[in-house]
Amino acid sequence: MALTGRLPLLLAAGLLPVLVRPQQSTVWLWLLVVVLLAAVDVLAAPRPRSLEVVRTDPPTTRLGEPTTALLEVRAARRARGVLRDAWQPTAGADGRRHRLRLDPGRPQRVRTELVPRRRGDLRALGVTVRLVGPLGLAARQATLDVPGRLRSLPAFGSRRHLPSRIARLRELDGRAAVRVRGQGTEFDSLRAYVRGDDIRSIDWRASARTRETVVRTWQPERDRRVVLLLDTSRIAAARVDDVPRLDSAMDAALLLAALASRAGDRVEVVAGDRRVRARLALRGTGDVAARLQESLADLEPELVEADWDRLVADLVGRRRGRALVVLLTPLEPASVEQGLLPVLPVLTRHHRVVVASVRDPGLARLAAVRDDGASVHQAAAAEQALARRARTAQVLGRLGVDVLDVDAEALPPALADHYLALKARGLL
Repeated sequence: MALTGRLPLLLAAGLLPVLVRPQQSTVWLWLLVVVLLAAVDVLAAPRPRSLEVVRTDPPTTRLGEPTTALLEVRAARRARGVLRDAWQPTAGADGRRHRLRLDPGRPQRVRTELVPRRRGDLRALGVTVRLVGPLGLAARQATLDVPGRLRSLPAFGSRRHLPSRIARLRELDGRAAVRVRGQGTEFDSLRAYVRGDDIRSIDWRASARTRETVVRTWQPERDRRVVLLLDTSRIAAARVDDVPRLDSAMDAALLLAALASRAGDRVEVVAGDRRVRARLALRGTGDVAARLQESLADLEPELVEADWDRLVADLVGRRRGRALVVLLTPLEPASVEQGLLPVLPVLTRHHRVVVASVRDPGLARLAAVRDDGASVHQAAAAEQALARRARTAQVLGRLGVDVLDVDAEALPPALADHYLALKARGLL
């Protein structure tokens, strides 16, 4: 049972008879009348469990994008009240309270706006219904078990960079009027020499058989292997500008996977820390990003150190020729020097390796502020941290590893541009 705001007003109305007949019996009599009216109102109110409540699960959405949960409510008799559609807090439910005005045989649809703040499956916690009696003094209340699920996929904010990178890929592929020549690229066709062509591309044998100079045209190699390794250890759980590093790494992986699949390369995505937690092989030119988002939706960082010996051994053990291996891991000096650095020579011996890291812009902001003694100490600590990251990047560079250490917003396009540059130079 629940009481409404009308009950205190009815009690306050008892002041009038008390003023007319100021005796204690008047007070008790009025209280008895109010209790009886409330009891009758509760008994006359419809039972919440008699309602038929059917839920339609909201469509799958991405992290931070709005969607709508739909309930359809039916009643066998006229009913008035309030419905609360409860979801777990990370579902971001807004406007969960809805007024009910039910007529027999006429369903009422109730919509709850959801903006997920976490990836994975988000659950409905129940539907609480409060139906008031005809006097509006009291109500019956019950929580109904109406299961619901919202599938929240990783955010793909870098999708806006994909069209421009695909346009550059078309130029490299020769689908536009541009042809490139470089070490390791594949022969495409012969054409007449024009001023400005590289003389190293002249095919002298073909030219000898014709009356004009002929050059070879080249296109980037296709059907290469691109491996994206997502670090899901404890350092991936750190938040940079209130976004987990793992989520930012997923955004970069989505853009590169979509681009590489358009280029005709074979993409493999691996996620792990002490063990491999997810593995997905992507082939074809379909919606690679959608398949990858679905596979990564439930992935969460683990509060353990990454076992790089095991992860690298797994990659090398699945050797299928040379590959571009992108390690999406934070460039934390202690973690890199103790875990990743010792096993990198094994990896660089067989593959082209890129380390892509999300840099915390807060360090640069702290290093720039020197207004008082405390800020100077903070600036010195930030400068020291930045210097250590720079030295770690230099060590990785000497091992033949390409390092991208940029802000979360800039990492996806920077990684895509690096891939295109390697492809143009024939270094995959």
